[in-house]
Formats: sequence, C-alpha cells, structure tokens
Amino acid sequence: MEKWKEALTTFIPKQQIFTELADRYSYSFDGSFGEFLPDAVVQVKTKGEVIHLLKVANRYRVPVTPRGQGTCLSGGPLPVKGGIVLDMSQWPATIEVIPDDLIAVVSPSVLTAEINKAAEEHGLMYPPDPSSAHVSTIGGNLAENSGGPRGLKYGVTKDYVIGLELVTPEGEVINTGGRTIKNVTGYDLTKIIVGSEGTLGVITRATLKLVPKPLAVQTLMAVFNDVEQAGKAISKTLTSGIVPSKMEFMDQACTIAVENYKPSGLPVDAAAVLIIELDGHPSAIQEEAEAIEHIMVELGAVNIKVPKDEEEAANIWHARKQVSPAIAKIKPTKVSEDATVPRSKIPAMIERLEEIKEKYQVELVVFGHIGDGNLHPNILCDKRDNEEMERVELAVGEIFQAAIDLGGTLSGEHGIGTMKAPFMEQELGEVGLEMTKRMKDSWDPNGIMNPNKIFPEKGQKLVLRNE
Repeated sequence: MEKWKEALTTFIPKQQIFTELADRYSYSFDGSFGEFLPDAVVQVKTKGEVIHLLKVANRYRVPVTPRGQGTCLSGGPLPVKGGIVLDMSQWPATIEVIPDDLIAVVSPSVLTAEINKAAEEHGLMYPPDPSSAHVSTIGGNLAENSGGPRGLKYGVTKDYVIGLELVTPEGEVINTGGRTIKNVTGYDLTKIIVGSEGTLGVITRATLKLVPKPLAVQTLMAVFNDVEQAGKAISKTLTSGIVPSKMEFMDQACTIAVENYKPSGLPVDAAAVLIIELDGHPSAIQEEAEAIEHIMVELGAVNIKVPKDEEEAANIWHARKQVSPAIAKIKPTKVSEDATVPRSKIPAMIERLEEIKEKYQVELVVFGHIGDGNLHPNILCDKRDNEEMERVELAVGEIFQAAIDLGGTLSGEHGIGTMKAPFMEQELGEVGLEMTKRMKDSWDPNGIMNPNKIFPEKGQKLVLRNE
C-alpha cells in the first residue's frame, strides 16, 4: 500500500492526498445505505492527475471509485473494495456556452443548476433538472444518467450529451462524439459511458446540447379524492396530444408531511395531487391549459388551481420539492427508490405498492414524475430496528419485482450502484447481464474502476440492516 501511495505523490501534490481516518471516513458514505472506508482520498484538479492516478492504480491493482458531491441514492460512489476515492468536486468549474451551436462545454465539477443558469443568459436552457441540481455535479449526473421532472417532455441527461472526454481505466484519453447534433460514426460510445456509473473511466469534459428557453410556462394543480382516477387523468392527458413539460404526483401522506413540515396550502384531505407545467408559446399553452382542465374535471378532479402569477406557481413547485425533506421527518431513515413503469401501468403499480405496504406493514409514501412513469416509493423506517429493516428489505425487493412484472425498470434516474445490483439479472436476464459484463471487462481489464457496482457478486442480496 505504501508503494502506490508514494507513487501517487510523484505527480499529484501531497496536500491533495488524504489518508487520515477522519478524512477517509468523510468519503465512506453517500445518500444511500452502507459505509465503506477507502484507503486514501485523492482530490484531482487536472486531466494529467487523473491519468497518473489511473496508471498507478493499474500498476498496483488498486480499486478506484470516482465521486462528485456524494448525493447518489444508489451507492454509486461507495468504495466497496477500499482503495482510492477519486474526488472530482475540487476540479476547477468551467462552463463555456456557445450559443450559435446551442451547446455548452463543461468541466465535471460544475453544479448542474449552474449550467442552466449560464444557458439562460443566452436565451437557452439545459433541460435535465434532477431535484439535487443545486448541489450535484454534472459529472455525477453523467455517471448516473440523472433525470428530473422535465424528463417527461425533454428526456434525461443522456439525451443532451453529444461529446465526452474520458480517461480510460488504463490511463489513456479518448474523445467520443463531438459538437454536432448528428453523429453516426461507429458505436455510440458517448451513450455507453453516460449512465455507466464510473465503471468505464473518468469523465473530464462534456459537451452538452442546449435548447431555446420556452417563451412562457403555465402551472396547474389538480386535486383528486381517488388515486385510480388521478391515474386515468394522467393517461388521458398524455394521449390527448398535449405533452406537459412536467407532471408530478403526490399521495396523501406526502401532502400531510409537507404541510406539517412547511405549510404550503396543499389539500391534506386529498387522495392525490397532480402538479402540471406546460411550456411553449403563450397562446398555445393557454389552449392546452384549458384542455387539461377539462380532462381533469371529466375524470373526477374535485379542485383545480391555476396560479395567478409566477410567485404563486413557484410556491406550488416549492411545496413539491419539500416532499423529500418533509417525509424524512416522519422516521429517522428514508429508503428512496425510483422504480419506473410504462405510463399505462401507473394505476397498477400504485395498487401493487399499496399491497406491499399492507403485506409488510411498512410506512410507504409515493410521489414522483408520474408523467413518464417514474415513481418514487419511499419507505420510512428506523435502521436501528433490525426486525423492521428486514421487512423493509423484503418490501423493496417486491417493489423492484412489481416494476419488472409490469414491463418497467429497476431505475428511472437513480442508477443501480450497490442497492439494485442484486436485481439486475431479473431485468436483463442471464445472457443480457453477461454481455454487459463482457463490455465492462474489455474496457477495464484489471477490474479497478468502481468495483461491485451494477454487477452483483454471486449470492449478493439487498441488505439494509445493521449486520
């Protein structure tokens, strides 16, 4: 161990290498479950430092775990095998907007919200908007292929990445894609890298696609006394020819939690609340808003609120963003999932979640990006209670299985990491998982890049208890 640590210092300044226990402990966890202590933490600030670190790691077979701000909810930046945590958060943040080409070239440490802010100065927009955008880095978003509320109309991170600079696991530099919107030269390596969760290399620069900022937006909030009717209203809206930019769902437990946390005027007696945002030309969204109001009333909405100004609309969206911190106050531990199903199966998935809640007697609340089928079932519990956590593990397993049974997927935006790796074969099948593993092995022959992510070890299972 001392040899590879010494080898690092031949190029990387010693003040960027941390080996004290307190420093290493700070990098042993993320926003999910589990704690794994690295042997060292290295804060890299240049491409040359990344190249040197990976060459040293390959020479000594040292595991390397890339990390941004550590907001991941699936265990992506956990150093499961020890080794080096490669901290990208101290990399100098740069954003170059090229408005005539509708692109931005960014460094991996840039906070995602800052990209959109820079784009807006030119009348443009960077659409991906994960809830953590104000604290998460674009590097982490690229690794996890993050989504967000605007995914309904605009898609997720991978849909806006047209070029990458990557340091391979063996310390070589490749450039994928470029600055053009159309590019069909060979395999699409850019799309393979985005969402690979740091298992195929380290992203050091990204070229992102921007779009013109919509001229106007309009928010609506519809209240239902029946969850199934809310689900039907969603389907009817999406098949009517109208594509909202956002369509969010909150169940009654969520609205009650928000009102107890920071009162926002949400209807606590409602079974379901839908929050919808339209964007585009002012006259077009006015017509679309009227059409949606008609659909909602037709399918049982007991109340529809149309904000009178931007401030009132902002308050509604602020209330939606308070769901996660609000429900975290109910119990000490929050297990956040993002099982995603086809939109036609949303009512069936909600029904399955209710059955799972009753079967395992867990406190389960549901919210999420309902317009694209991306639900966030959250189980509130206490990780100090092993008996309760055992029931939670079983419930989470059934949530994943329910999503797959309904033609859905394990993850819509949080990634696989360590949390969902045991369930990968259920979705991909034995051959599909093996083919994916072959790709990983060809890129990373020494197996140093973010080991134990995505691919389960034999017999691995989900464990949330204190073992």
